[in-house]
Amino acid sequence: MAARPLFIADLTVSSPDFAMGDAMPDRFTAYHENETPRIVVSGLPEGTVEVALVCHDPDAPRPRGFTHWAVYGIAPTDPIEVGPETVDRHRIGPNGRGDHGWMGPRPPAGHGVHYYYFWAYALARPVEGAPTRESFLDDYAGDIIEQNRLVVAYERAADA
Repeated sequence: MAARPLFIADLTVSSPDFAMGDAMPDRFTAYHENETPRIVVSGLPEGTVEVALVCHDPDAPRPRGFTHWAVYGIAPTDPIEVGPETVDRHRIGPNGRGDHGWMGPRPPAGHGVHYYYFWAYALARPVEGAPTRESFLDDYAGDIIEQNRLVVAYERAADA
């Protein structure tokens, strides 16, 4: 399939737990309660058959960053809220540790600010299984109708 042009039109990604550019509250980090955040996706484009949600930290000291959450099989209702109450309705792909679930931020002490991208992908075909972030992007890039993200930051102080 030929690649579709990627752009942001009406698709929005938000959260009742934090806003774009905010510092991530401690309760969502692996240093604290490791609560799963609530993410809301709205403005789905026509032709969306499934939505995927991925939280990724490109600042992690690994060649491909660190995936904190990969959620597949999200029905294209509008709006969509994914969080601790709804996550069992979806397929959860592996995070950077290989576990299937939310892995909150845990940057090394003194490593500086890390940015956490909550990407929502409106897809023209359903995702099979629960792939890694990398496999998902490799296999479904041509099926992304629209994408957008919510970005928050977290830093662990050097003396923490």
